[in-house]
Amino acid sequence: MYRSGAGMAWNVFRFCTALRGLGSIMILMVLGVVGVTYYAVVLTNFGPALFVGGLDTLISFVVLILFHCLLVMLLWCYFAVVFTDPGTVPPNWKPAVDEERGEVDPLNGVELSNLQSDTSNQRFRYCRKCSQPKPPRCHHCSVCGRCVLKMDHHCVWVVNCVGASNYKYFLLFLFYTLLETTIVTISLLPHFKTFFTDEEIPGTPGTLATTFLTFVLNLAFSLSVLGFLVLHMSLVASNTTTIEVFGMDKGYWFIPAYSEEDIRRMPVLQGLEYPTTPDFNAQEF
Repeated sequence: MYRSGAGMAWNVFRFCTALRGLGSIMILMVLGVVGVTYYAVVLTNFGPALFVGGLDTLISFVVLILFHCLLVMLLWCYFAVVFTDPGTVPPNWKPAVDEERGEVDPLNGVELSNLQSDTSNQRFRYCRKCSQPKPPRCHHCSVCGRCVLKMDHHCVWVVNCVGASNYKYFLLFLFYTLLETTIVTISLLPHFKTFFTDEEIPGTPGTLATTFLTFVLNLAFSLSVLGFLVLHMSLVASNTTTIEVFGMDKGYWFIPAYSEEDIRRMPVLQGLEYPTTPDFNAQEF
């Protein structure tokens, strides 16, 4: 039975690793949804309305400005999550030792053997798959096949782990996706309602189908992303990580970048360094 259970666990991890193959497919799916939405909003409905005149032109102008601004931020944050390393344990990393408190290096001799077998040690943890120590809040990702600093989860939509270095970008991606899909849903609602009336709807069957599909997709994404964003913001709020995730400088909060001060503090935020002196002020970090 034990061997059977071990075999099942081994197969599960092999399946998780196989999820890497979805990478290009998921990115193409995201870009496909963006492309369909762009076609329906800009080329089919509100682009041509710019030349109608009157109130329709003003509404179309406002919708297109908001749509393009949010789309730029959405794609910027999306690719920032995709291409940013979530955080890797540095080679030969070892936890800091407070000699004044009588602590010893846990990575020497007998202490290392005890560390590898002691799964209850919350201060010093060891990853048997990577054969290296694990900093606090670090977890092993079965899809990426490595330990990730402050790992939140592996997201198939961004084909990457969400961790210490790209968690802010992930939250901003959710934020701008919610705004973008909400704007699209509201702006296309009058067009969508005409499908259920006796009014004659201008356009070809292809453009009408694209408008219908775009409304349904963006409505579904806006509702699902709203729940996901609320969940993550509650996690941030419960762990005092507004500063930990978004940084010290509020001017950087809504763009996928960090200030020089945040970069300097990054080892502490990632868990690679963690002060343990009694007079440590948690508000500083």
